Amino acid sequence: MSTIAPTPVLAAPAAPTDDARPRTYVVRTLGCQMNVHDSEHMAGMLEQAGYTRASAEDEAASRADVVVINTCAVRENAATRLYGNLGQLASVKAARPGMQIAVGGCLAQKDRGTIVEKAPWVDVVFGTHNLDALPVLLERARHNEAAQVEIAESLQVFPSTLPTKRESVYAGWVSISVGCNNTCTFCIVPHLRGKERDRRPGEVLAEVGALVEAGAIEVTLLGQNVNSYGVEFGDRGAFAKLLRACGTIDGLERVRFTSPHPAAFTDDVIAAMAETPNVMPQLHMPLQSGSDRILRAMRRSYRSERFLGILDRVRAVMPDAAITTDVIVGFPGETEEDFAETLRVVEASRFSSAFMFQYSPRPGTPAATMDGQLPKEVVQERFERLQALQERIAGEEAARQVGCTLDVLVGEGSGRKDGATHRVTGRAPDNRLVHLALPTDVVLAAPDDAGAPEAGDPRLADDLDARLPRPGDVVTVEVTRAAPHHLIADSALAGGTFAVRRTRSGDAWARRERARLGGVDEHGHGHGGGAPAGPVVLGLPTVRA
Repeated sequence: MSTIAPTPVLAAPAAPTDDARPRTYVVRTLGCQMNVHDSEHMAGMLEQAGYTRASAEDEAASRADVVVINTCAVRENAATRLYGNLGQLASVKAARPGMQIAVGGCLAQKDRGTIVEKAPWVDVVFGTHNLDALPVLLERARHNEAAQVEIAESLQVFPSTLPTKRESVYAGWVSISVGCNNTCTFCIVPHLRGKERDRRPGEVLAEVGALVEAGAIEVTLLGQNVNSYGVEFGDRGAFAKLLRACGTIDGLERVRFTSPHPAAFTDDVIAAMAETPNVMPQLHMPLQSGSDRILRAMRRSYRSERFLGILDRVRAVMPDAAITTDVIVGFPGETEEDFAETLRVVEASRFSSAFMFQYSPRPGTPAATMDGQLPKEVVQERFERLQALQERIAGEEAARQVGCTLDVLVGEGSGRKDGATHRVTGRAPDNRLVHLALPTDVVLAAPDDAGAPEAGDPRLADDLDARLPRPGDVVTVEVTRAAPHHLIADSALAGGTFAVRRTRSGDAWARRERARLGGVDEHGHGHGGGAPAGPVVLGLPTVRA
């Protein structure tokens, strides 16, 4: 079951529930940063249509009126995760008349009508190219009392033009492109996301500026292959220029990007990173394999020596850069000699962390039908060896940070605890996770059961303790201990380095939380009324097959 592109329609207002309150929603995200950002667009579309986000308690108990699952299709277990979620929701929906379930994202684009066949309690299936259709499809499913499946074969609306409900007030994602022009034999993304489409630099910088104006001090530029940005409009140096332009935006303190491709990574980007103060000393550079023979089979257009050369040039100008990667173990035809090459390159690369995957065939990719598919036990054994090597390297690289003074951007998550020690958590400039202790006499109220601040939270007080950081504030601390996947900074407990810098982001976080606790949004608008009045626009598609 599939459709061709529907005619453009206006977003349908969300019908109120029987008690005249707005319908509530939750978006569950499975997958990468692109999926996370797509989920922010889905939430924005729903809120524009009159829905309100479910409370944390209702979200945890699956009591939202609409549950949207944004899926990933890159790994083999993607379908298992989706149908696990759907199975859990089946009984919930059976007990809650009027509840709706929508499935979007890459797996929806790939599997289309089979989702409804396997899970007939799903109301809406939509793809990666028509995020904007979600509110209309939900309303149409309610009106028709039948599942609505609409998959567009090409991009209908550039996602960044859609309303967005940002998860964070201090850090934001900005897409600079969508889709991918590479032909890696293991990857299904180009088939699901389409060919690369670039946004114009002015549009990107305008969105970055708007985020900063709203309180963000950190921005991550997103693309399937960010360093090929500009090819569509004829400027191969556009990505380096974009990084430098971000350096001129007042109030923007941290710029990150993901993910580049080694084949297209050029020295002008390295220079822009080193010479632009707010571009962070962090780089995610996907390796995939250290074997040149396997890289050819993967259709990755670089070789191991070029890869290592890029890392050398980056570290020559940014010695403290933290470099992370992706590695696939057990690609079809991989021999022990090929795997030994991967171990060699990983050892030489000194990654601060790595996302390591056991190869899984994805239907529709060339690699899925290649000869030499490896037995599970062989792949598992190699994976465990690679994991042990990277764990050692990550621990050694983290240990080099002990004694260093870092500026940590505090996040909303709670920190790691040792006995009675409560910490807050944030990110160092190189994106390492840091758990930092507060002075012993600083009071940090525990959040409620759902993880949200309560009305008595001292971080929201008018007489805020100068030593108590809020999410979005920056704390200068000294690293006292290290582990492979995080740093501990307990310098405040011994009277050492500890200083809190208030930021616009911290102010924005406090405004948001006060508004939430007061039942209004950041602009003083209440959420107690019903959905907007007006006609329901069903937006029937022109063709359905």
